[in-house]
Amino acid sequence: MILCQDTDKHLMKRNALAILFLAVFVDLVGYGMIVPLLPFYVQRVAPGATLVGILSGFYAMAQFLVGPMLGSLSDRFGRRPVLIACLSGTSLAYLLLAIADSLPLLVLALFIDGVTGGNLSIAQASIADSTTPDRRARGLGLIGAAFGLGLMVGPVIGGVLSLTNLSAPALVASMLAFANTLFALAALPESLPPERRRLIPLDSAKPSHWSMVLRVANPLANLIVLLRIVTIRRVLMVVVLLNLAFSGLYSNFPLFTAARFGWGMFENALFFAFVGICAVTTQGLLLGRMQRWLGDARLARVGMIVMVCALLATGLASAAWMLYPSVGLIAFGSGLAIPALTSLLSLQVSPADQGRLMGGTAALLNLTMIAGPVVAGISFDRAGTAAPYLIGALLGSAALLIFASPTIIPRQEATS
Repeated sequence: MILCQDTDKHLMKRNALAILFLAVFVDLVGYGMIVPLLPFYVQRVAPGATLVGILSGFYAMAQFLVGPMLGSLSDRFGRRPVLIACLSGTSLAYLLLAIADSLPLLVLALFIDGVTGGNLSIAQASIADSTTPDRRARGLGLIGAAFGLGLMVGPVIGGVLSLTNLSAPALVASMLAFANTLFALAALPESLPPERRRLIPLDSAKPSHWSMVLRVANPLANLIVLLRIVTIRRVLMVVVLLNLAFSGLYSNFPLFTAARFGWGMFENALFFAFVGICAVTTQGLLLGRMQRWLGDARLARVGMIVMVCALLATGLASAAWMLYPSVGLIAFGSGLAIPALTSLLSLQVSPADQGRLMGGTAALLNLTMIAGPVVAGISFDRAGTAAPYLIGALLGSAALLIFASPTIIPRQEATS
């Protein structure tokens, strides 16, 4: 009887992960449909590359301010209602984007999308709830696989729909997000039971209780609390450095290929599909096996070494064909390192704090999403086409040195 109950629980957790993967994949297909076309939506109401950059930063800032609050709310009320609210907000944002004929309406659409853009951090917390420590990296790798698939399929669909008119991709993405909301309502189970939630007495009039509520809404306060733990602080430094390198790479890559190899939109679209295949293969097929073989700490180290070498090779590439192995290895290395680092982070806090950790981490990474493209763009213009990738390799090397600190690896990892 006990064996049957354990088997049933295992199957329920596997089904929950499959449902969560599907929900995240559908969400990222819509995201992939919109992101490549966002500059065109901006130019429809107010032309100018500067405005595109400002609005991209505005979107990231909205995520930074609200991300930790969503994570903490999911610790209090459960993952399911917060994730459903995020999905419904995404549907509304895409609908407004489709009909936006003025700058204020466009800003409102991007603000709503940024505010409700905590889907991935909530999904990561849900996976942390549903997996044991030895399987957590593989579970978190499913998010990366969904991300790769979504960004592989989404741009193709968006590009085809844009041949009809510019509003069509946003309208279809809105309908997709709405259908995803209904799917989550019907099928997505709650991963955080009431007895494991962080209880905040929202109806209390005591000043100490209200200070807790305000702290939940403050992304910096959440991060400050988490950064008191030495291991979390150093792993977050590593993740931030890697994300700085990435955010600049992906925003700058079409400019790099156009300037150095004369690539256009078609060549870049095919290449991003290839990168998506690499990400899916790494995180969907290889990550679990390598995690069991190496453990989280060694896996992160291997991934970072591969990334640094591949970034150098990309910046120094003298022929277009060289980009396929070099950028493919960047996707491979990041597909190993990021889930392993996220898993190491999740092991440092209690189940009741998983949402706050993932939300706070997402907020910090959103700040790098503002800085990374700016640094890449300035270095590209001032120092040459290779500069963003060489800087990325330097950032990755710094991350590797920080990770080499003996205090960064949990005792069970160091002795495994």
